[in-house]
Formats: sequence, structure tokens, C-alpha cells
Amino acid sequence: MRKIGLIGGISWVSTSDYYTLINKGINEKLGGLNFSECLIYSFNYADIKKNNDANDWDSTFEMLFKGCEFLKSGGAEAIILCANTMHLIADKLQKAIDIPIIHIAEVTATAIQKKEIKKVGLLGTKFTMELDFFTDKLSQKGIEALIPESEEDKDFVHWTIFEELGRGIVTEETKKRCLEIANKLIKNGAEGIILGCTEIPLVIKKGDLSVPIFDTTLIHTQAAIEFQLS
Repeated sequence: MRKIGLIGGISWVSTSDYYTLINKGINEKLGGLNFSECLIYSFNYADIKKNNDANDWDSTFEMLFKGCEFLKSGGAEAIILCANTMHLIADKLQKAIDIPIIHIAEVTATAIQKKEIKKVGLLGTKFTMELDFFTDKLSQKGIEALIPESEEDKDFVHWTIFEELGRGIVTEETKKRCLEIANKLIKNGAEGIILGCTEIPLVIKKGDLSVPIFDTTLIHTQAAIEFQLS
């Protein structure tokens, strides 16, 4: 089994999901008492968010680079960034380290392409929705991304990720509003919805919408499992 390194704490809620899903996936493949051989470097999310709010991605890069180097020194053969937003600096990190980073947007784009879908709705932090680090990976596969049209809707999704979901808080009111926003995207032509934040699956689940859901946490962890067993 190939050893992987997880960059976590961004947030701890989704890091816990990553650890659970990867270990369950390995066990489903190998049975017995076989589980994932992995390392986790978990950050204090407050330090990361302070940088991001100040648009100081260089400081965030330095923090994650040190984390990646730590995991590499422990024998990790690939890096998993356990958050969509952190992939804003994934390409820069990849150039700085000599082990692969399994990119969440690339594996998500591949999953969408397999469904022969050309237009998807994207929900995530405002960084993920508005910047091009995620959508560029989609467009390279011929996939168009739609994001919420109103600033109010984008602000709501962004706020709830940091103030509720990232703390493990789930409410029916937030679920209802997120589904309303997703359904607006479907009305505008989205043939599928990307849950482009690793916490959004807490409120939008399979069967909640009339179109396919692309859970980036599930897709990303499956790619990690495939790497480990390759």
C-alpha cells in the first residue's frame, strides 16, 4: 500500500470525513483488518482563515508547504489537501514539492465528464465560486460552471461554510436555503451540482436534488484510495 499525507484542519469536520471515508474504502477493497496507511497534518483553522480574509495567500502557501514537507519526510507518496478552497494554491504547491498532489478539481472534472455532463452548478466558498482555480480545471474538460447570480446567495453559502458547517453545526434552515440556491442553478441550466466545499455534503445529500450531485469529498477520497492501491 502506498502511504498518503492529508493536510487537514481546514476544517477538522471535513478532515474527519476524509479519514473515515478513506479507511472505509481501503477496507472495502482489501477486507480483514486492512486500513489506510496515512499521515495527517492538521492546522489551526483560525490561522488559515486570518490569512485568507486578508488575501494573504502567500502566508497560507508557506504554512501548507511546511505541512507538505513534514508529510513527505514521514514517507507520504502523495498529498491530499482536505478542502476545496486550499486548491487555490495547489498548482503552486505542486511546483514546490516533488510528490503528487491529487487535485480535487481535476478528479471532479473527470467524474463529471464520465457522466457526459457539460454544464454544472458550483457551490462553495466565494473563493471557489469566483476565482478560476476550480473552474479552469472544469473548462479544460469542456465543462461550463454556473455559480449563484446574486451576491446575497453567494454570501450566504460562504458564511454558512465558515460559521456553521465548518464548526459541525447543521440546521434545517440552512439546508433549506442551500437547496433553494442549488435549484436556482438547475433552473438556469445546470445538469448537475458540484458540492464544491468539503462541508456542504452535511446539508445537501444524494436524492435532495433532481440532477446528479458531485460530492467533491467523496470523489477526492476515492481518488486517494485508488492511488494508495495503485
